[in-house]
Amino acid sequence: MPDTSSNAALPALPPLTDQAERLIALGVPELAGIPADEIRAYARSTTAGTGSGTGDDSGTGAGDTLLAVHPDRAPASALTPLLRRGDKPGFVVVDMPDVDDFAPAGVELPDSALYLVTGLDRGDRMANWSPEEALPELGAEGRTPLVLGEGIHWVLQQPAALERNHCFMTIGSRLRKADGTLDARTPAIWISNGTGRDGRERRDAPKVGWCWWGNRHTWLGFASGTGRGE
Repeated sequence: MPDTSSNAALPALPPLTDQAERLIALGVPELAGIPADEIRAYARSTTAGTGSGTGDDSGTGAGDTLLAVHPDRAPASALTPLLRRGDKPGFVVVDMPDVDDFAPAGVELPDSALYLVTGLDRGDRMANWSPEEALPELGAEGRTPLVLGEGIHWVLQQPAALERNHCFMTIGSRLRKADGTLDARTPAIWISNGTGRDGRERRDAPKVGWCWWGNRHTWLGFASGTGRGE
């Protein structure tokens, strides 16, 4: 398969043990109900078992592997305020009060509180594609779209993943309505301009919002990975 990576300039993710300490420092164990030592032990055992966690980007899993907490344990509404860009905390747009109802759709998460996502890519090359156009292309490439919680974890661990004109959607999360159909919104993470209901004080803050399934945006790619595992 040809190399379709579109964020090669991004720094490698920290080692898994460092990612665990980052989550602990942010207070994620308390909000997820997972003891800090359990997160540390998981990171150590996973690193030992896979050889990853060295912080390089050799393609062996090291440097491109993300430690994630299952969204059932750490919902997007709780994680988003932990995001930072400068001194600005992250926020969810006011017209997305149902953010935690967006669930994995067409992707399967490991049945565990902690798991790994490998081969992260921001999808810059798909900027100005609609989610409807991007999803089958990702599937054809053997990639899996990130769910919203995974996208938030990525920015928590690697703030450089979010930059002006290079932000991303997380189309692995969708909202299923009462009649069984999918809501036309799809979650995305970008940087606020401080306009409208965001408020001027939120200019440059990380922002969780939504875009229409059929719309294109020149500044939004499609975050994806190569796989997930416990």
